Amino acid sequence: MQINKPENTLQNISVGSKEINAARVAFFLPGFVISTWAPMIPMVKARLNLEADVLGLLLLCIGISAFIFMPLAGALVQRFGCKKVVITGATLMPLISVLLSCLPNIWSYAIALAFFGAVMGATDVSMNTNAVIVERLAGRRLLSGMHAFWSIGCFASAGLFSVLASSSSNVTLIATLHCAIVLALLAVFGRHLLDYKSPGSEKAFAIPRGIVIVLGILACISFLVEGAVMDWSGVLLTEVKNMDIALAGTGYAIFSVAMLIMRLLGDKTVQFLGEQKTVIGGSIVTAAGFALVVVLDNLYLNAFAFILIGLGCANIVPVFYSLLKYQKGMPISAAVTSVTSLGYTGVILGPALLGFVAHGINISTVFELVALLLVIEAGIAKYVFCKLKM
Repeated sequence: MQINKPENTLQNISVGSKEINAARVAFFLPGFVISTWAPMIPMVKARLNLEADVLGLLLLCIGISAFIFMPLAGALVQRFGCKKVVITGATLMPLISVLLSCLPNIWSYAIALAFFGAVMGATDVSMNTNAVIVERLAGRRLLSGMHAFWSIGCFASAGLFSVLASSSSNVTLIATLHCAIVLALLAVFGRHLLDYKSPGSEKAFAIPRGIVIVLGILACISFLVEGAVMDWSGVLLTEVKNMDIALAGTGYAIFSVAMLIMRLLGDKTVQFLGEQKTVIGGSIVTAAGFALVVVLDNLYLNAFAFILIGLGCANIVPVFYSLLKYQKGMPISAAVTSVTSLGYTGVILGPALLGFVAHGINISTVFELVALLLVIEAGIAKYVFCKLKM
């Protein structure tokens, strides 16, 4: 069934099941590639004999480059359209991941990772722009499920990499196989991505303003939540809760699974609860989870707290992207670019800033601070919904 919406530049675009599935795959593929690179990091560290601080600076090339190039993605979408930008990015990322498995020195890795980050940043913005337009034209909730496919891609890639690595497969061979899978999926689904371009009269890049700035700040807080769990939950469990080092990754694993499940159920959940209750209630539930992690010392109760964090925050960012269709102050591609760029500061700067807090005070304060930020987020979100008259 095709659904047509005669609205401005979107009047000639139709959305059906093929376009919806293509938008989901557009999220799956970058997640799959990212989890192809992640297991290679220890190999790179050992092969190049890198110290932890040098490795950290090397990995920062990805984040800084993505952050710099994200604002330019709007211009790419305006000139070439979502379809071409996503296809180009989803083609280059796996090819670069193969290259990352066999480079000779640290300088070649720095250049390749910077390029990898730039492509990832542009792909992230364009796939979210495509997703917002697809949801808008389809007239129903879709974004939570699309974001779930990023996590599915990560899980699928990590699982396949582990299976192949356990059979003593060469890392370059594994990366090449992963690359072939990505390119095959892109060949099947890429043709159904939207060929949406921002109107030539609209600015491809605009300084964030109005409610878009607020949504970007809220997205930053939400991304900071994910960064805090990923980077600091293991430290909290081992150093504060005195758990065995083997259990260091359990907090993030439980959080990730809970978030994936809730995102798969997210579109129906948001439809049932409404966007306002999903964001405000989710922020409060997530804050409660962070508070419980600090005060509870039992392994199973800590697991429950991480479940709350995953369930609470799962659908907040997808709803923020959905809300962009209500604002009138910026073109949709520029608004998506702004929210993604502002939100990404939570990934780039957040863990480092939390590290200074952990070093200057203690790790428990990090989680208490995040809980406070989430309560603030709930209050600001209330203002956003009033402003948009939801």
